[in-house]
Amino acid sequence: MHALIVIGHHDPDSLTHALARQIAAGLHASGHTSELADLAAEGFDPRFSLADHAVHRRQGKPPADVLAEQARIERADTLLLVYPIYWWSLPALLKGWVERVFSNGWAFDQAADGSTTKRLRGMTAHLVGVAGADASTFERHGYREAMRVQIEHGIFDYCGAQVLSSTLLADSEGGHPQALIEQAKGLGQSLFNELDSAA
Repeated sequence: MHALIVIGHHDPDSLTHALARQIAAGLHASGHTSELADLAAEGFDPRFSLADHAVHRRQGKPPADVLAEQARIERADTLLLVYPIYWWSLPALLKGWVERVFSNGWAFDQAADGSTTKRLRGMTAHLVGVAGADASTFERHGYREAMRVQIEHGIFDYCGAQVLSSTLLADSEGGHPQALIEQAKGLGQSLFNELDSAA
C-alpha cells in the first residue's frame, strides 16, 4: 500500500518534518511505501488566485501545479496531512493547498441548482496535528471538537472522503520530543493494519 504524506511546515528542521519522516519509516518497516510532499520545499503556492476562482466557477482548467497534486493524491491508497496547529487550525500553507487542490470538478461537483456531489468517495485520510499546547487545553476549550468539525467534516466529509484517524501530538514544546517521535513511527507501522488483516 502507498501513502502520500503532505507536510504543512516551512522549516525542514522542524519537529513536524521529523514526525512525518518517522511515519514514513514506520510505513516502510511494515512493508508499505510513501511519498513525502514537502509543500514549502517544493515551492507550492498556497494563494487562491483568479485562475483558481475560474476553476471553481467552471470557467477555466486547473493550473499545472494543482493537476500535479491531484494526480499524486490519486496514486496513493491513503492521504496523511502532517502539520503544526496554528491558531487552532491548519497553517496557511496547508490550508491554501486544500483550497486550491480540492477544487470544484475534482473533489466535488457544485451544480447550478446549489446541490453538491461528493467526488472523493472511497478516498481515506489521516490527520496528524502537532500542537504546542497540552491535550487538556484542547479538551477544556473545545478546540479539538472545533477542529474536527472544520477539518474532518468541513473539508473531507464535504468531498466524500473518510478520515480514518485524527491524531493530536500535543505538548510539542514541552521538551520531550522523543515520545512524539515514537508515537509517529508507531502510527506509520499500524496505518494499514486493518487493510492488511482483511487481505
